[in-house]
Amino acid sequence: MKAFAQTDSTNVATDSSAIHSLSFQDVLDYQLTNSPNIKIVNVLVAFAVIFVTYLVLRWLRRIIRRFRKINKLSVGQEMAYYQLSRYVIVIVAFIIILESLNVEIKALLVGSAALLVGIGLGLQQLFYDIVSGFFLLMENTIRVNDIIEVDGMVSRVREIGIRTSKVENRDGILVIIPNSKIVSNTVINWSTNGTTTRFSVTVGVHYDSDLQQVKKAVLECAKRHSEVVNSPRPICRFIEFSESALTMELLFWSKNRFRIEEVKSDLRYMIYSEFTKNGIKIPYPQRDLHLRSSSLDGPPPTDPIDFQM
Repeated sequence: MKAFAQTDSTNVATDSSAIHSLSFQDVLDYQLTNSPNIKIVNVLVAFAVIFVTYLVLRWLRRIIRRFRKINKLSVGQEMAYYQLSRYVIVIVAFIIILESLNVEIKALLVGSAALLVGIGLGLQQLFYDIVSGFFLLMENTIRVNDIIEVDGMVSRVREIGIRTSKVENRDGILVIIPNSKIVSNTVINWSTNGTTTRFSVTVGVHYDSDLQQVKKAVLECAKRHSEVVNSPRPICRFIEFSESALTMELLFWSKNRFRIEEVKSDLRYMIYSEFTKNGIKIPYPQRDLHLRSSSLDGPPPTDPIDFQM
């Protein structure tokens, strides 16, 4: 029993001395897998790179915001610079992490060349969207808060990403549009032609109407509306002799591009009320029918029968 106790104490002493003999460098060089390339120090370096990348991105965001205030950059330009810088920093950080884990990038690329070709063929549209996103961010033709029209949908740009852009339509619905659709299609940007844009409202009046009175009433409605600017001044034009009416057109300028349909609706309400007050009639389509009837036994009538519809 004494010999057994002495043996146990000797083993314990040996283990404790082995533990104390381990240095900090030995802990860092400890292999986590069977591969000698992945050690604790490699994992720690990878986590350190991720943490430093996070701090750099936060610092970069603050710097760009200060730069925007000093140089009066738009919100869209701020987001474009930040997005481009973020993608570059993330790619560099990813490469450093692979290097810290002793991953041979060249060998990885060569070995997976055939796989990358297959993935590239299958993800052509995805790459097209990404390239289009870089063009949108660099060219700065469309910015955040711009009002654009794509495929007849008027919307406000909320975010421009690397693959997709988020826009908000007039119904308050957030729509995600692939960047390739914005780059390849015809897009109307309502925000690039100054602070105001010209719009129009048409109305038809009876042929017996006094056009000067009509013009005065229409311009008075435009003048009273708060969303219609006074410079340039609204214009009322006589544009067409229609079948049943004289067609007039109100041209006005407004800053409220996104909700312009509501402005037009208000103007139509005001014009109708003003016409009713001044006795100006808005006609409805009419047709004159001339009917002739004949009898087999008697002579045909001398005068046609007139109907108005």
